[in-house]
Amino acid sequence: MTDDRTPTPPFTVLHVCGGNTCRSAMAERLFAARVDARGATTSVYSHSCGVDHRQVGSAMNPPAAAQVAARGGDSFGFRARHLAREHVEASDLILAATGDQVAYIVDAYPDAAERTFQLNHFGLIAAAIAPDELPTDVAGERRIMARGMALVTLADGRRADHDGVDVADPWGADDATFGRIASSIDESLGMVVARLLG
Repeated sequence: MTDDRTPTPPFTVLHVCGGNTCRSAMAERLFAARVDARGATTSVYSHSCGVDHRQVGSAMNPPAAAQVAARGGDSFGFRARHLAREHVEASDLILAATGDQVAYIVDAYPDAAERTFQLNHFGLIAAAIAPDELPTDVAGERRIMARGMALVTLADGRRADHDGVDVADPWGADDATFGRIASSIDESLGMVVARLLG
């Protein structure tokens, strides 16, 4: 049972990829769009970074931005960032595009290991978690936070139940490839939002 020690919102999700202009950029804004559509904007925060610093300050890659817009999201004001300790420490869940990126994050920030996952891997784990395994007895603004913390804890204990799957880098690819990757990202995020918001 969750009590008043549950941290206060927002439940913060960090999306990570290589340069933070395609995969994690799409994930950030698609996740935000799904949360907004459920009326939970103030209870969940979505942000993103890249492990490569070369694209810092860049706007979202245009084909990625087009995929976000096609799914009801918004790329306005987006600028790529390089992963830093403050981003990791501020996040309750970290979703990376690849296993190598998970390894990079865990190596650099060992204290984040239990809350760092491949995006598609976490989506599969979340989909297999029964809704009644997550808190239902928490009222008010702490409800989503309590569900999120429980979801991460359960997922960490069930990593071996599913195989991790990388999200391929679409940089330089055609629109159809961007579309497939955006759909994969959005599908995984949909599973996460369903469990998080109940």
